[in-house]
Amino acid sequence: MSPPCSEKRVLFDFAITFLNGGGLQGQRFRLDIDGDSIDDAALADALVRDLRLLMVESVVVFNKTIVEEPHKRSAL
Repeated sequence: MSPPCSEKRVLFDFAITFLNGGGLQGQRFRLDIDGDSIDDAALADALVRDLRLLMVESVVVFNKTIVEEPHKRSAL
């Protein structure tokens, strides 16, 4: 039996609006996180950075849940 997983991911929904019009929505999106929690502002920043988005006006995060599962990215 393997030891319990200690890596955390955040599972969440989001809505992004852009300064030049339009928007983007995601449901049940997952991101690797360090630690046991992440606040909405830090999560929004990570999402925009990871998706390499420009001209973001706002990011709304909802239905956020921390789940324990292995990270999907290898360490840099």
